[in-house]
Amino acid sequence: MADPSSYRPKPGQIPDSPGVYKFRDDHRRVIYVGKAKSLRPRLSSYFQDLANLHPRTRTMVTTAASVEWTVVSTEVEALQLEYSWIKEYDPRFNVKYRDDKSYPYLAVTLNEEFPRVQVLRGAKRKGVRYFGPYGHAWAIRETVDLMLRVFPVRTCSAGVFKNAERTGRPCLLGYIGKCSAPCVGRVTPDEHRQLAEEFCDFMAGRTGAYIRRLEQRMTIAAEDMEYERAGRLRDDIGALRRAMEKSAVVLADATDADLIAVAEDELEAAVQIFHVRGGRVRGQRGWVTDKVEAVDTAGLVEHALQQLYGEESGDSVPKEVLVPALPEDQVATEALSQWLSDRRGSQVSLRIPQRGDKKDLMVTVGRNAQQSLVLHKTKRASDLTTRSRALEEIARALGLDSVPLRIECFDISHLQGDDVVASMVVFEDGLARKSEYRRFQIKGFEGQDDVRSMHEVIGRRFKRYLAEKERTGEWTEEDEGSTVPDENGQDATAQSPAAPGENGHNGHSGPSSLKEDDGRPKRFAYPPQLVVVDGGQPQVAAAKRAMDELGIDDIAVCGLAKRLEEVWVPDDDDPVVLPRSSEGLYLLQRVRDEAHRFAITYQRAKRAKRIRTSPLDDVPGLGETRKQALIKHFGSVKKLRQATIEQICEVPGLGRKTAESVAVALAQAAPAAPAVNTATGEIMEDDGGSTHD
Repeated sequence: MADPSSYRPKPGQIPDSPGVYKFRDDHRRVIYVGKAKSLRPRLSSYFQDLANLHPRTRTMVTTAASVEWTVVSTEVEALQLEYSWIKEYDPRFNVKYRDDKSYPYLAVTLNEEFPRVQVLRGAKRKGVRYFGPYGHAWAIRETVDLMLRVFPVRTCSAGVFKNAERTGRPCLLGYIGKCSAPCVGRVTPDEHRQLAEEFCDFMAGRTGAYIRRLEQRMTIAAEDMEYERAGRLRDDIGALRRAMEKSAVVLADATDADLIAVAEDELEAAVQIFHVRGGRVRGQRGWVTDKVEAVDTAGLVEHALQQLYGEESGDSVPKEVLVPALPEDQVATEALSQWLSDRRGSQVSLRIPQRGDKKDLMVTVGRNAQQSLVLHKTKRASDLTTRSRALEEIARALGLDSVPLRIECFDISHLQGDDVVASMVVFEDGLARKSEYRRFQIKGFEGQDDVRSMHEVIGRRFKRYLAEKERTGEWTEEDEGSTVPDENGQDATAQSPAAPGENGHNGHSGPSSLKEDDGRPKRFAYPPQLVVVDGGQPQVAAAKRAMDELGIDDIAVCGLAKRLEEVWVPDDDDPVVLPRSSEGLYLLQRVRDEAHRFAITYQRAKRAKRIRTSPLDDVPGLGETRKQALIKHFGSVKKLRQATIEQICEVPGLGRKTAESVAVALAQAAPAAPAVNTATGEIMEDDGGSTHD
């Protein structure tokens, strides 16, 4: 535990101006980001008597080892910079909302030549118009099904669309009138785009004018005795009204607003957001968070606004944002309102509803937030109890001094000795931490040897840990005298570069690529309390030997063998047998199975990439267009291999020199074994250049 006085800035060093500040721990990781309209009094408040600080603030300042700040011109700039740094560094002591589910949106892909209506989840894409979020995907599909009668916009995938273009036949929706069938030219691209834009206008709340136009057209058709057309328009109006009824009117003045409510206790908070467009609730979402910093309701609202609108712009930010609380400082409220207005591009009203329908709706949103918090606490209580019991059982079975809060598991995967890879998965507090997962390529040798592969991977992982430990100056006197074996097994100083491939991507990242002051979590900076390997005694012994060679003796190692689900520990001839009903065994199985899944996914991807290669890839000067022209002309690589140079020259755009290079490359490449249909035993013909010949 650090003494805050050891890194307290000297009097007069802190400027009396708006700014954003960062607290870092002794690993140089950013652990807290804050903003202030005046840095001097705000930062000074952290360095008072610890007894006077809020418990969460006390924990933060005693975890930190340094503080730094950046001066800005206005509070609006401070708000934007604070949001950017929280997103970049993911500080552990900042409030971070996490969605309680992945919400589906109704999306219209206006960035395509023929816009498509579909259900999307996850990060928003540029050029796509979003509506929602919705509680359930089926609710979107019901609405879309009703609206396609009036706005027959394309909903098919790119593959279905191209197939219809090729065959000249539309899909079923085209035949029943729920798609305008642009794939077969029934409408022009401009006409289809106009349909998509009208669909978006209706979903955005501009419903009344459109329905009135349809009613006028229905009346005119009836007067002209075009009764079939009038009947279709009547049915269209009914379909649109049924779609509108799915979201009841909550605000009579056709308001566009977002309502945000907060329910909280001492430890956690839940936020609910209702998105109201055209006076109707068009979407709803909720977040929960641990109150890891001392923050009031206004602070929780501010964090929610940052997360909700930090990546949004234009109409995605409504004209009105209603909240339960605002900062007491009027200047801070004005800065928040200005920030929202800048993101929208026009004035945004940020206020607390005082009376009428808006206040009543805010009460409803607040009830939803309270129910969300109760539900979350009920689920988490059960989860926490189970996870805690599992970690305690593992610690007791392995004789650990404390529960293993961070567990890393390693697995080796290959196909008969080819494409040998390894995975590292991380569980913290019994939960998967997918951002910490890593993949390795085995580079030290060729062939199949799981034990040797495990030794290599464990060595490479902990070399990186030692390199990071040295970089941050954490060496003890004993550490300074230690040596680290290099890639060839020779002794080298601890700063020797780690083996390539630890980054799980291209294998070229080494300690030199770890920036000194970026403050973000490094790939291998955190040591686990327990290393689990997929395997029995040999794999456990290899992992322990790799760690012993690096002088690491404070990390526990065990292995989980698949055959009898036995837990093996180093230097013990008998396994540790956990009861089948043990929560500890179940957690180890989950960790092991996740490592296996992650490894085999990577191995299959590498194998698929290798199989997709073609001998034509190595022909100099032969680009993708001419490769496709060759395959199209001859029908397959097999037939191309049988062709003469003169026949190859007949392909448009291919000269004799290139044709000779193609013939040589195909002659040198060994033919691949024929593909076999495993269901029928039939030998399949080579039908293209996508397999390795």
